[in-house]
Amino acid sequence: MVLAEKRLPFELRVEKVWERRPEYLELNPACTVPTLVEDNGLVIPDSNVICEYLEDAYPDTALLGRSLAERVEARRLAAWFDQKFFDEVTHNLLWEKTVKQLMRLGPPDAGALRAGYANLKQHLGIIGWLAEHRKWLAGANLSLADFAAAAQLSSLDFIGDVDWSLSPPAKDWYARMKSRPAFRAVLSDRVNGMAPPPHYADLDF
Repeated sequence: MVLAEKRLPFELRVEKVWERRPEYLELNPACTVPTLVEDNGLVIPDSNVICEYLEDAYPDTALLGRSLAERVEARRLAAWFDQKFFDEVTHNLLWEKTVKQLMRLGPPDAGALRAGYANLKQHLGIIGWLAEHRKWLAGANLSLADFAAAAQLSSLDFIGDVDWSLSPPAKDWYARMKSRPAFRAVLSDRVNGMAPPPHYADLDF
């Protein structure tokens, strides 16, 4: 989404990290995704490092804000969604309901699911408050915070786990994110053997 928002051409490739390909380990010894490889051969691992690099290398479309205060808030919220939201919500729901099943690791843990749904309600309230009091989540301008939040929510919305009625302001903000050209590839993406709910790709959901 960030590459598309900055209007940078790119090619996506699937990497099955569990196969631990030697060629990929040479690029990223941590064997995690994503890893960005520039045309000049520069290798940048980890989504946070990639986003920071893109801000430095391609500053025309700024997604961290201009002032120090704006940049701190954008980074703070991006970290919140990448770490806290993921740990408390996405991992409890997406991992338990899909990844765990695909890897044949047993049935979903009911306790984890309950915690995930309870935490999601709280996080939607936070997003809703931010959306009511600011133009975008981190302030007056679209930032990495919006993309970090939208990335988590799109994964959960794909499996039908977001009750948007809990926070109309959060829903309105997400509708604006879905309407951005950078979001089109996300809405058209599909996972083999899984079908998203009808509203997933609907911009007026």
